[in-house]
Amino acid sequence: MIGEPHEHDRAHDEPAGRNPRTTGHGPPPPVDVVLPCLDEASALPWVLERIPPGWRAIVVDNGSTDGSASIAADLGALVVPEPRRGFGAACHAGLTAATAEFVCFCDCDASLDPGLLPPMVERVRTGGADLVLGRRRPVRRGTWPVHARAGNAVVARMLRARSGVEVRDIGPMRAARRTSLVGLGMTDRRSGYPLETVVRAADAGWGIEEVDVPYLPRSGASKVTGTWRGTWTAVRDMTAVLREPPAGHRVRAEEGAP
Repeated sequence: MIGEPHEHDRAHDEPAGRNPRTTGHGPPPPVDVVLPCLDEASALPWVLERIPPGWRAIVVDNGSTDGSASIAADLGALVVPEPRRGFGAACHAGLTAATAEFVCFCDCDASLDPGLLPPMVERVRTGGADLVLGRRRPVRRGTWPVHARAGNAVVARMLRARSGVEVRDIGPMRAARRTSLVGLGMTDRRSGYPLETVVRAADAGWGIEEVDVPYLPRSGASKVTGTWRGTWTAVRDMTAVLREPPAGHRVRAEEGAP
């Protein structure tokens, strides 16, 4: 919980101090960080204090009942309400609200440190990659439930077979240019959104890279991968994405071409 030192604080550098974050007024920030949020009141202070200085946190409230939206606003984040339940709905609402040249995504449960995003953005800025993904590396046993990790591995293997992209983790932490992401035209509004982003980027010929990131014990109970049912739902959504034809075939089908 936030009242105690987080695992990351014990194992890594001290967190950066609070920093000013823009809330939508004045010139656009250099980077927007989209944080899908559903009842993450205990995690938000830790997450938001680790947003790099000058960057903007966009907390997309997906129907929280624990005061998450008020906490985020008090801590300087731009809060975007998204009443449609679903991880993809929250992610896309944040992408739509973003105005920065670069957009990052990160979970809002304190399992991933947004302070690790700058090198990922720099890789995109310098042209080394078009999409940089964070490959989760658990810091201790039990951080990533076995069933969730197994489901993720199956989907990643299916993605490699479909696209040839050497991705080992369909994780939530990523960085890319905003206009490029919007241009991918993601339609999934459930758990398949992160995978759909990678699939469409691969179909478009993007350079995709993975970097290792520490995966920390989350604050509170997981809404998705903490249960077998949640993991099954996520895998089902993702396999549905993988069954879609590649972009070129989609376009021809939509145009009625043979």
